[in-house]
Amino acid sequence: MIGLRTIGYWLLVSVSGLLPSGVIAAPAAATFPVLETPAVISTKATNAAILSVTRAGSRLVAVGERGIVLLSDDGGRNWRQIQTPVSIALTAAQFVSESTGWAVGHFGVVLHTKDGGETWTKQLNGQQAAQLALKAAKKQVEAGAEGAERALREANYLVTDGPDKPFLDILFVNETTGYIIGAYNLIFRTDDGGETWTSWQAHVENPGGMHLYGIRKVGDSLYIAGEQGLLLKSNLQGERFEALPSPYEGSYFGLVADQQDALVIFGLRGNTFRSADQGQTWTKMDIQREVSISGGVRLSDGGVALVSQTGELFVADATGETFKPLPLRQPMPATSLIQAEDGAVIIGSLRGLARMDLSAGQ
Repeated sequence: MIGLRTIGYWLLVSVSGLLPSGVIAAPAAATFPVLETPAVISTKATNAAILSVTRAGSRLVAVGERGIVLLSDDGGRNWRQIQTPVSIALTAAQFVSESTGWAVGHFGVVLHTKDGGETWTKQLNGQQAAQLALKAAKKQVEAGAEGAERALREANYLVTDGPDKPFLDILFVNETTGYIIGAYNLIFRTDDGGETWTSWQAHVENPGGMHLYGIRKVGDSLYIAGEQGLLLKSNLQGERFEALPSPYEGSYFGLVADQQDALVIFGLRGNTFRSADQGQTWTKMDIQREVSISGGVRLSDGGVALVSQTGELFVADATGETFKPLPLRQPMPATSLIQAEDGAVIIGSLRGLARMDLSAGQ
């Protein structure tokens, strides 16, 4: 599996069994113990596959395989594992304050915390999400909406297939309104902090059902990056995500804003582009490598940092014109990164976590 072209695809196939969009899988089993089995507390958790790192105030939060959640209160030098109610891969996390946050993952799981990640509760699973998609599709049929019959077929398949389709990213624009996105055009919205969710697929211009990999707020707009060059944009109300012109036909794995709130998108084979006009035109950015970019973050000085699946860090200054590659001391298949309060960059990877002091270059 590791030999596949990209870390994003490897993660999807190896952890969840996800196939490329348009490929039909066999129906799943009726029971899913991983949705009810708490994560195992292990001394080896810091060396597990970490799929996302984020901040909750000054605290760092990392999530990964088998329901692992790790917390650090000293800038990523030391980590401690926290109990979670599931043992499936957690793919992304976000905090809107130092106490309130969410994590999403495979089998349609959404977890919520109100105490900075110390305790977690389930808000949604894949079986519930499939039923929500079916409910929304039936309403489309009743209203005679365009594409409703196809939406109904897809929703019925979701119900039959089981909850194994993964959520891959999350964005809360405030403490109540948020979105979760994932494979096969899965997208759900909440307006009450995750207490209830609504299928949002009918609001997305994605007729091919491409996988949705990353979602971010940049300026006064919301953006989604996905499979096969898919780029989508909406206003802050999120009523309609419309397709943007794409400078590349391959997959994008994420996006980030620079100091000028210009949009930076990244994906396969080092393809990285910048737009200063809300996605209408794009300029290719040279990272000097043909390696797939798996994560990005805006730095406190206004620059942008990216990581690759081959374990390199690329840093651009506030001008955003060029990236400088910075090899890690121990190269590893990186998945994500965040900047700690003291300025160091914390990198998540399939082999655990690493801390890099940008001022020292190591």
